[in-house]
Amino acid sequence: MYRKKILLVNHLKNHLTVYVFMVVLFLTGIIFGAVLVNSMGFVQKQDLFFHLDHYFELTNNKDAVLSKDILKKSFLFHVKYLILLFILGLTIIGLPAIWILIFSKGLVIGFSVGFIVNQLGWKGLLLAATSIAPQNLIIIPVYLFAASIAMVFSLSLFANLLGHRKQAIGKPMLQYAFIFILLHVGALGSSLVETFISNEALKAMLQSGIYFIMNIN
Repeated sequence: MYRKKILLVNHLKNHLTVYVFMVVLFLTGIIFGAVLVNSMGFVQKQDLFFHLDHYFELTNNKDAVLSKDILKKSFLFHVKYLILLFILGLTIIGLPAIWILIFSKGLVIGFSVGFIVNQLGWKGLLLAATSIAPQNLIIIPVYLFAASIAMVFSLSLFANLLGHRKQAIGKPMLQYAFIFILLHVGALGSSLVETFISNEALKAMLQSGIYFIMNIN
């Protein structure tokens, strides 16, 4: 256990710039997403709010979507995202795509939270904290770690290709695959939180009267 801890610490020290780069890229996406909300016109905002209002109505309907369906869709989405990052890490030319995926994730979160808060004020902030924040507190670190590991592995392949560092690829490949298998456990945890905590909390909020308050303001 101690040896594994030392290896992890050394890994983080050796590749700290990669992890910092991914975090900065993600935060930049969030900022761009928030700015994008402010650049939208009134008609565009109303059109999007119509779809958001429709989503709240569906969520407020207890029989609309079963929990198992939400769990399945959420987990499958995360699995596909992680598999895509895994494959991109195996290809040196996939590095820009990894960066785009992380930036886009930040963009979507920044836009989603920014739009809800922009339209609903403090009630939007409450809804965002209920329906978006809990699962993302788990899945965002998973994505950032997955993207960083994929970038590190891709760069090591590039170094091998240039002859700067010759080493057998078999063991690193197995370690790379094992890490991504472990990350799927984190993805499952995020999906469980989204299904049984975030979704249920959102339903409780909507059924308590907040949904009606939103419609009359």
